Amino acid sequence: MNVVTKHILRFFVLTFLQALIFNQLNIGFGIHLMIQPLFIMLLPFELGVIPIMGLAFLMGLIIDIFSNTYGLNTSALVLMAYLRPVVFKFYGPREGYDPLKEPTAQDMGTRWFSTVFGILLGLHTFWYFLIEIFEFSRFFFILQKTILSGGLSFLLALLVQSFLLNRNQKK
Repeated sequence: MNVVTKHILRFFVLTFLQALIFNQLNIGFGIHLMIQPLFIMLLPFELGVIPIMGLAFLMGLIIDIFSNTYGLNTSALVLMAYLRPVVFKFYGPREGYDPLKEPTAQDMGTRWFSTVFGILLGLHTFWYFLIEIFEFSRFFFILQKTILSGGLSFLLALLVQSFLLNRNQKK
């Protein structure tokens, strides 16, 4: 499958999974499952920060329109897209990233993927709930929602990633 086609398909699948399924779930304890950060994480290494931020803006805007969340997803995804190269550079190998590899657990290793995606997802989730609640007096509630939602979203993203990648490798 063409690389561009693969990323376009990921964009639409993850956007509509988030907007139509995961935003409608009511799990309790303030948990909000977020699968859309996985798209930003899986974009190629060589893609610049401006195109990534543009894709994050578009994805967030579509999700916000379906969810009636007035820019929450857009701002959180754009922040994640902006910080992605910084985190990648900090955790990158000395010789740089191989352009033939993707930022997946299969290509880069589970430890690298868990660390980098965990940091980016944590920042994304914290920003989302900080803007949603917008009260510093409720900091511990924001932190609770970030930890619970981020942890479950991380596990969900690992499952979705393994499903998407295994499906692509079989073809």
